Amino acid sequence: MPPQQTRPRLLQAMIDAFHLPDLRGRILFTLGILVAFRFIAHVPLPGVDTVALKNLFEQNALLGMLDMFSGGALKNFSVAAMGVYPYITASIIIQLMVPVIPRLQALAQEGEAGQHKVNQLTHWLTVPLAGLSGYGQIVLLRREGVVASADLLPTISMVFALMAGTIFLVWLGELITEYGIGNGVSIIIFAGIVAGIPSMIGGGFLDKEQFGGLAAYVLITLVTVVVIVIFTEAHRRIPVQYARTTFRGNRMYRQSGATHIPLRVNTAGMIPLIFAMSLVIFPGIVASYFAGPATNPNFANTIMNLFNPNAALPLGLFYWGLFFILVIAFAFFYTMVVFQQQDLANNLQRQGGFVPGIRPGKQTATYFNQVVTRITWAGALFLAVVAVMPFLAREITNVQVIQLSSFGMLIVVGVVLDTMKQMEAQLVMRHYEGFIK
Repeated sequence: MPPQQTRPRLLQAMIDAFHLPDLRGRILFTLGILVAFRFIAHVPLPGVDTVALKNLFEQNALLGMLDMFSGGALKNFSVAAMGVYPYITASIIIQLMVPVIPRLQALAQEGEAGQHKVNQLTHWLTVPLAGLSGYGQIVLLRREGVVASADLLPTISMVFALMAGTIFLVWLGELITEYGIGNGVSIIIFAGIVAGIPSMIGGGFLDKEQFGGLAAYVLITLVTVVVIVIFTEAHRRIPVQYARTTFRGNRMYRQSGATHIPLRVNTAGMIPLIFAMSLVIFPGIVASYFAGPATNPNFANTIMNLFNPNAALPLGLFYWGLFFILVIAFAFFYTMVVFQQQDLANNLQRQGGFVPGIRPGKQTATYFNQVVTRITWAGALFLAVVAVMPFLAREITNVQVIQLSSFGMLIVVGVVLDTMKQMEAQLVMRHYEGFIK
């Protein structure tokens, strides 16, 4: 397609989408749910000192980054402060337990009914995880003087309010999935991230003394987004041929065909970042409970400094170097877990397919493992570089006002691509020419 036709084609596709009543209704329904989410994000919990909370966020950059994912809900400590992340954690735990627990593995192989039961288990697991996470947030804020009351009943009511907020957001996400456009839970996270970007960028450009650094920061961000798009869509195509013998009446027919299996370069998605981040921030959080005052530091203070993402060079190299290595390790681990669950070699053999030049069965499985291992190196290094990009951008540009988030960029790009593909599918179903080549 010539470059000058790209914009009209995209605009025409959006116009076509709004001209279809059912598709227009899905889009408007999704926007309405997101408006409701933004209202919920500003419903505060009682008993919170807003002044102390604001001061805490100004002093703790990590909390500021987490607040961006909740769309300001954590900064307001609203009922939606935890967002849908307990549900995401429950989904990851269930997914990792499927190949380990035979009963879960049997459920996953029962088709749609089994998947429905697995989803139910995920929802049930979300409830205690939301309770534990909510209580942990309350204890942390109480230690910082943000939550004054330590009585049992107020604490229980706040925990239940946070749990209800998470479950409500998960329900809103499922409504979007069923009646709107895109994956609902992902879009809820996407909306929370995007909602905090304007104020963050506005605050950054108000810092006129570092205008050159801010321009470089924006350029690094744009380049990172382009790289994320490339690696998110990148895959290795494995050629496959099918040869089947069918009987119709008393006659035998031989059928053949050729296709390919797309193996993604980044099969693990952003899961390795979540695992690695959880491990590298845990020692610092635990050490913060035992750290001494600045005038009389102890060993816990040393641990806090080592695992501080905002530490300057050369101390910051320990945290981000460990983060880099853990992302690579978890990328290989999670990719292999997912690949083993798919069992491509046996499924291909049962369907009468084979890779040209490779014997079906064990040799095909070995070939798939070799290919996945090679392309995972590219995906793992890509994730590791994206993970440390905030540190690199900060050191290169010396900009402290804007907090670049590798999680945020991966989520935003992934959700936009997925939603565009679903929009394309809806348009193709209705005989409209889409906008994704």
